[in-house]
Formats: sequence, structure tokens, C-alpha cells
Amino acid sequence: MSTSKIALVTGAGSGIGRAAALALSGAGYRVAVAGRRAEELEKTVAQAAGPMIAVATDVSQPDQVKALFARIRAEFGRLDLLFNNAGATAPGVPMDELTFEQWSRVVGVNLTGSFLCAQEAMRLMKEQSPQGGRIINNGSISAHAPRPNSAPYTTTKHAITGLTKCIALDGRPWNIACGQIDIGNAATEMTARMVQGVPQANGTTMIEPRMDVGNVASAILYMDSLPLDANVLFITVMATTMPLVGRG
Repeated sequence: MSTSKIALVTGAGSGIGRAAALALSGAGYRVAVAGRRAEELEKTVAQAAGPMIAVATDVSQPDQVKALFARIRAEFGRLDLLFNNAGATAPGVPMDELTFEQWSRVVGVNLTGSFLCAQEAMRLMKEQSPQGGRIINNGSISAHAPRPNSAPYTTTKHAITGLTKCIALDGRPWNIACGQIDIGNAATEMTARMVQGVPQANGTTMIEPRMDVGNVASAILYMDSLPLDANVLFITVMATTMPLVGRG
């Protein structure tokens, strides 16, 4: 597949974000990558197959998000795809031991950050010609079921489902499609702990299988390969034998 589309990937300095950005670049997209760590973004850019710009951004900060989209306007003049991927987690401790700052950080990045980026993307997609575009939110398996001691992360990922539906509805008049990808145990630094074993709902610790992160990138490319009059509203991509489906 080859395209002249413009894409923005947040949280692109590692893991799923980096894999998605590089897959989009390989498919011919011109890509903007955003994240808090400029040096890691530059490592992503160094592996790109085509034009890619890096913009150090904390997506929880409205002024930084506005600056990010101003740069995209200046460099590319439009935006066809936003992959809202930036995320943060809190320590896996009992809910009553979490600090307000830990809670607020996760909400700020995962939920507010996704809203702020979607808001700016919708503004640009309304203005541009041809009008419209696609927004893909990273929902995670945690949009369906929590892990033990994960209240901030799980709460924000459940909220992403509501945000996805709102964008999908509110974007209709302007040819803006929105879908959500729920990812289970992609092999990244974030899931390295699965190999040693992670706590389960029944109190045990279990090693969990992981899948190649390239499967996630392939799903994103598929979602955006559709014309804007078709949309994958929700898709789950997971390691086949991870312990999601079942009763304990």
C-alpha cells in the first residue's frame, strides 16, 4: 500500500507508538510523532522509511498540544489520521494507597490528553480540503476488564470507550471517523513483566503470553485503509491465549 496521507502518532518514543509510526511510514504516510522524550522520538525518526517529524509534547498540557498541531499545520497543511496512543500508568498498589498526584497524572495523559489531541485533530479535519479524517484511540484490554490494583489506568481506558463513541457521533457531519483498538499483551517494554509473571484476579501470579507488536501496527493500517464512509468502531487485538476470556 502506498499513500500520501498525513498521520500523527502520540506516545511514539517506544513500544506500540513507535511500531505504529514506523509501519505508517513504511506504508507511505508522512508522519508526525509526539511524546515527552525528545531523544526517544529521534530514535523513531531515525528508523523511518520516509518523511517524519518529531515534536516533544506532553499531551496533558493544552498549550503543548496546540503547539503540536500548529507544527503539523505548518509542515503538512492537513491531518488524515490521529493515533491517540500516549499513555501513563500508576504503581500497582491498593487503591487507598494511591496519591492524588498519581491518579491525576494518569487521567491527565490517558484521558485528557486523548481529548485534547482529538479536539485539535477535529478542528483541523473540519477546516481542511478534502474535509475529514480518522481518529484511532488506544483503548487497551483494560477498557473491558481491570487487572488487580489498576484503578487509574482502568478507569481512564473505560472512559476512552465513551470518548470514542462521542467522537464517532460528533464527527459524522464532517466526515470524521473514529475507532478504538484494544490491545492485549503486545511485546513491548511495558509488558516485559508478563514474562516473569503478573498478579491475577484470584490472587495467584501467572506468566502471560505476548504477541508481536507488529500485529497492532497491521491492525491500525487496516483500520485506516478503509474509506471514510466505513469505520472499524472497535477492534481487539490480543495474544490468543492470554487470560482475558473465562471465569475464575
